[in-house]
Amino acid sequence: MALRQPPFESLGPSALGLSAQDTLHLLERNISDYAIFMLDPTGHVVSWNAGAERIKGYTEQEIRGKHFSVFYPADDITAGKPERELEIAIAEGRVEDEGWRVRKDGTRFWANVVITALFDDFGRLRGFGKVTRDMTDRREAEEALRESEERFRLLVRDVTDYAIFMLDPTGHVVSWNAGAERIKGYTEQEIHGKHFSVFYPAEDIARGRPEHNLETAVLEGRVEDEGWRVRKDGTRFWANVVITALYGEKRRLRGFGKVTRDMTEQREAEQSLEERRRLLTHLIQAQESEWRRIAAELHSGSIPELDAVSRDQRELAEQLPEPYAEQLRELVTRADTATEQLRALVTRLRPPGIERSSLVAAIDDYLAANAAEWGLDYSVESRLESEPPPDAAVTIFRICQEALTNVHKHAHAKNVSVSLSHTGSGVLTRVSDDGVGISGPADLRPARDHYGVVEMRERAETVGGWWTMRRTDPGTLVEFWVPALRRRIGKAPA
Repeated sequence: MALRQPPFESLGPSALGLSAQDTLHLLERNISDYAIFMLDPTGHVVSWNAGAERIKGYTEQEIRGKHFSVFYPADDITAGKPERELEIAIAEGRVEDEGWRVRKDGTRFWANVVITALFDDFGRLRGFGKVTRDMTDRREAEEALRESEERFRLLVRDVTDYAIFMLDPTGHVVSWNAGAERIKGYTEQEIHGKHFSVFYPAEDIARGRPEHNLETAVLEGRVEDEGWRVRKDGTRFWANVVITALYGEKRRLRGFGKVTRDMTEQREAEQSLEERRRLLTHLIQAQESEWRRIAAELHSGSIPELDAVSRDQRELAEQLPEPYAEQLRELVTRADTATEQLRALVTRLRPPGIERSSLVAAIDDYLAANAAEWGLDYSVESRLESEPPPDAAVTIFRICQEALTNVHKHAHAKNVSVSLSHTGSGVLTRVSDDGVGISGPADLRPARDHYGVVEMRERAETVGGWWTMRRTDPGTLVEFWVPALRRRIGKAPA
């Protein structure tokens, strides 16, 4: 019967034909992750392995017989660290240390070092076994992690604009930052361990809102909420809150991260802006209504009366001798001119009909009705994503109307273009022509025939926008921006 070969791992050194000394020698020679070597009782190197050569840079011939203090930085040598470590190894059997060591080329590395005192059977010191491992990479990674954690800790601790804190899985506070103390009024000692529902108003607690927010965070990973919260002194503030579920290994819930921002001032500002928007809407509506009334009275009252006067004067002029007839005809001409001016005024005062069509259509209709008479070719370009609200649309139309009237009266232009686009939270409008252009800042000051410039600027700025006019080559560009949100008036873009 053939003998069964024992498994390889059961074979001892003798089974391989190696003595224990030979086995140790093979291990020392081939291990490269550790520097393994021996020192004599005075600390001089008497053996050297491949790992020691790789880590420290010396060959065995270069290092044998040298004192092991050569591996230590100068300040450690001055402090007597090498000798002290040998003394501890003798007294306690071994010593373990981590610190900087020096390679042959003078570079430093972070080392984990174990020195073991070696005694013979009679208790005599025969030397020291020294095992060194290069831990530089691990130390750098640990140091980077530590610095990152420290920066994050300092950031979280010192941020005052946000309350940043943690809850345990049941919703009790386990950490607290400076922002949380500033916003909520509790010190860390006062709030630590309390349930976070203490920040909610009584009506929210009764409805189970705190628990609902945690349940949502667990189900969806996070929950964002806005509402009233309560400070330590009982006062309320409007908060934006984000709660994030925090999981450890194997998706085990470790707690919740909670970030709260006091939005009270912003909410009050938004409410103030909303109130201003409502007032401006009423103002625009009242203004348009008044202009409609004036236009109606002129159209049905003053203009027909002037027409009748002119007609009667013409008939009378036919019956009078010269030079009285000629003087009367001159009066008729002046009355006709005044009548035409009133008709033009009525046209301008009449509402643009935006409620029956779109802003772009109203501008296009206005140009279609007037551009040919003014001797202008025109274009209207729209990149609007949606129709502006009525109050904004009327404001934009009226500014465009005034700008186009200025082109007709002053520019001596052949072409005019109007473009509209959404920019930020409003509408950016450009009216450009190829006329003579403005001469300079004087054109922007109010004068007998330049009140329209002031009116355009005031219309834009009244609703929270801006207006500008500048010379181009050729012509003039009128550019303005007005907010066009249904819920609020935004800040004009810089």
